[in-house]
Amino acid sequence: MNSVVRPVPRSGILDIAPYVPGKSTATGGTKLHKLSSNETPLGASPKAIEAYRDLAAKLEFYPDGSATRLREAIARAHGLGADRIVCGNGSDEILHLLTSIYVGPGDEGVYSEYGFLVYPIAITGAGGTPVKVPEKNFTADVDALLAAVTPKTKIMFLANPNNPTGSYLPFDEVKRLHAGLPPHVLLVLDAAYAEYVRRNDYESGIELVSQSNNVVMARTFSKIYGLAGLRIGWMYGPEHVVDALNRYRGPFNMNAAAIAAGAAAIEDREFAARAGDHNETWLPKVTEALSAIGLTVTPSVGNFVLVHFPDRDGRRAPDADAFLQSQGIIVRRMDAYGLPNALRITIGSAEANEDVIAALTEFLK
Repeated sequence: MNSVVRPVPRSGILDIAPYVPGKSTATGGTKLHKLSSNETPLGASPKAIEAYRDLAAKLEFYPDGSATRLREAIARAHGLGADRIVCGNGSDEILHLLTSIYVGPGDEGVYSEYGFLVYPIAITGAGGTPVKVPEKNFTADVDALLAAVTPKTKIMFLANPNNPTGSYLPFDEVKRLHAGLPPHVLLVLDAAYAEYVRRNDYESGIELVSQSNNVVMARTFSKIYGLAGLRIGWMYGPEHVVDALNRYRGPFNMNAAAIAAGAAAIEDREFAARAGDHNETWLPKVTEALSAIGLTVTPSVGNFVLVHFPDRDGRRAPDADAFLQSQGIIVRRMDAYGLPNALRITIGSAEANEDVIAALTEFLK
């Protein structure tokens, strides 16, 4: 019998575990609360929705390949130079572009133990070797990260705040991490949840990028701005990194609706502030309520909580997930992160939050 000859992916590609997004459907319940993807319960700004609709009559035209309007809006909002900003199809694209440009076969990429699952996917996809570094108390360990750096290291990812743990490193620790890195290693600060953090010792990375040649900061419009469906990400970086990305990225990697809606969203500061206030109100309420019924909740500064369940028959995380689904509540299993007895629960609407607390209270009886 003749064997079939066909194209074969290069070494390492088929070793990648595919990224599995949060569920969108539940098995029961008369209402559906989707709390699996860290989406904002307030939706998108009405101004962003209006800008999106205005594009309906112009779909025959290519978008601005430089996403000028969006970059300039981001620059105004953060006091940056628009020429140091690159926009992408979600921050995922930015992360993949950076890795493809700076990592190759024989190189290594370092990331923290419970960092975003896209990091090892991007590193492996570029032909490199992902190096996972243990955390302390579900928080990135600066000393361990630095100890993992070798002459082969080309990139280091730090999600700050981190998903799914909700933990963060104070800015002094981020600066200490950067100070210990060789100058050829690119430090990628993934600040997808920065808008939710209200801590005096936190900084998203803008200052460090401005002062360095080997640091970039990635951000997203998928969380507090409520535009996950449009896939809008951006990066602020040194001129030489921006130049490399602009040479390599697709010429029209941002669609016109995303450019228009993103610019309108970031300019509607009042709406984003309401989303942040809602989270600031409900994050401690949910944390305290779940802790009060005997669950362990990792302290979070994001718009979600990582909840750990008892190691008892019928009360473990998979049991809780099944029960919540029966009530129309969808949360995120953490098996892919090596946390099979934990669930990540997004801070939702007031009704959703109250229903989660009530359901888990019933589950633990």
